[in-house]
Amino acid sequence: MRVRLPAAAAALLLALAACTGCSGGPAPAGTAPAPGPAPPAPAAVTGDVLPVDRSTVRDGGTLRWAVDAVPATLNVYQPAATADSALLAHALYPALFRPGAHGEWEADPDYLAAAECTPPGQLPQVVTYRLNPRAAWSDGTPLSIADFIAQRAALSGLDPAYTAARPAGYGAIDSIVQGAGPQEVRVTFRQPYGEWRALFGPLYPAAETATAAAFDRPLPGGAAHPTAGPFLVSGYDPAGGRAALVRNPYWWGEPAKADRIDFLATPPERRLGELEQNRLDVAPLTAAVDRAAASGPPGADTGGAGAGGAAQALGRAQSLPGVTLHRAAGAALTQLTLNAAREPLTDPALRRAVARAVDRGHAAGAALTPMGLPAAPLGHHLLTGDQDGYRDNADALGTADAGRMLDAAGWKRPAAGGTRAGNGRELALTLLAPAGSATARRTADAVAADLGAAGIAVRVTEAPADTFVRDHLAAGDFDLALFSWPAGPGPAAEQRAVYAKPRPGPDGEPRSGVNYARVGTEEIDRLFDRAAAEPDPAARRALLQEADVRIWQLGHSVPLFQRPELTAVRTGLAGAGVWGFGPPRFQDVGWSAG
Repeated sequence: MRVRLPAAAAALLLALAACTGCSGGPAPAGTAPAPGPAPPAPAAVTGDVLPVDRSTVRDGGTLRWAVDAVPATLNVYQPAATADSALLAHALYPALFRPGAHGEWEADPDYLAAAECTPPGQLPQVVTYRLNPRAAWSDGTPLSIADFIAQRAALSGLDPAYTAARPAGYGAIDSIVQGAGPQEVRVTFRQPYGEWRALFGPLYPAAETATAAAFDRPLPGGAAHPTAGPFLVSGYDPAGGRAALVRNPYWWGEPAKADRIDFLATPPERRLGELEQNRLDVAPLTAAVDRAAASGPPGADTGGAGAGGAAQALGRAQSLPGVTLHRAAGAALTQLTLNAAREPLTDPALRRAVARAVDRGHAAGAALTPMGLPAAPLGHHLLTGDQDGYRDNADALGTADAGRMLDAAGWKRPAAGGTRAGNGRELALTLLAPAGSATARRTADAVAADLGAAGIAVRVTEAPADTFVRDHLAAGDFDLALFSWPAGPGPAAEQRAVYAKPRPGPDGEPRSGVNYARVGTEEIDRLFDRAAAEPDPAARRALLQEADVRIWQLGHSVPLFQRPELTAVRTGLAGAGVWGFGPPRFQDVGWSAG
């Protein structure tokens, strides 16, 4: 499954990564972008990894792979899990289904011989999994029903003793029973669940999840903690910043090409130098380029802060000897959130007018064009440009231009021009962006320019990593905010919380969770719930389209573009790059024979 980190951690990670790695800037000073719908543009292509012909990849060799930190745990469902936890887990643990190139679920035959679901409309819904009979944990124990039962107990929410970040779907399971043989597992749902393929991936051994005490312990890998992937852990040193994975001698699938992968904790600001010194073979560079841009001089050619630094850092990345720079749109949706709980944005008519005033093409061009990527603006809150069912739904705002919408909402522009006013106050808003990201700042400046052209005064503010979520997003201390959410194969379940209607807590005050816009409707909640329960893909996509239209009409947020991603790969290393939706197929990554 595509793992969502615990809510606060996910939001913080995505706040920092909202635009990292981009190097664009707004239009030159004095140029007023035309408000309204974004112009047509090529669809973004998520991911950049050349197909691997295993016959051309030699056996053996070591890979040196940069990560932010060696994680304290490999259990992606624990609150301490990080994005690096998920990366390593893909090499070590089973996933019955994995995301494909366009965000669709694909069965992994290394673990799953077959999976069958009862026909749509037939209740109860029963999924029958037939496991690969060769699939086994590294201690020799076959994958079995015990692993399924234990994981469901840990993640369903039925036992509060588990301190788990609970993915959607496990709570919908009614029972898990043995099928016709030891490799057949039958899962019955108490209510229909259309995104059942997202479950049991990663799957952990029963010993790690069967009790709350076992589940809540950090999971560092090693002989005492069985795994079941093409690699296993031979050394794990979070304090020393190194995790060593070696070929799993018990692996039953196509053998790993590399002998060993060393995951090395390398801060982004050191990665270009480490690549130059031939100390890394795979290094994500999005943050490295962006932070270099943030510390560089302003670029007079774009009017954007740090553009000169961005061009210099990107040029250095492109010219590193013996290194290929992969770039693509990432599986993350950068958007502008409107705080509907704070005046004057409590008025939905004003929120829609603000959304109409944002030129998404301007923002996308600022972020993507300098990266050599199509300036592809987003028009959907839930899907990327190359996912099945994507369409631009911005016309749900109506056909009037932003000026007329602002006039109708009671915000009039003085005859001499300038800032609009209504009810005795000027229409002035703050726009929160993550500090330390040059592209976040330039994207924010582009949005501010759009809104300024419509008569809305915007002051861009920045917040550092350790306060962005806690003191601003979660506290509601902003008018507009710029950050990203992940995209994946199961938006009905994965993204529901972002748009869920706030509910009263024990004190009667609304609890918004990760819906930082603080606005929602019963209708939108029902559409998400129906989509999650819908087994027919076409019907599920139709419900998601309707939900997206309603989100646009609510003035919740404005999708802008897919976050760009950069990864440097040592020349001759096959199967590596920007992976997009799907994780690396670690057994294919290795050195070309030629």
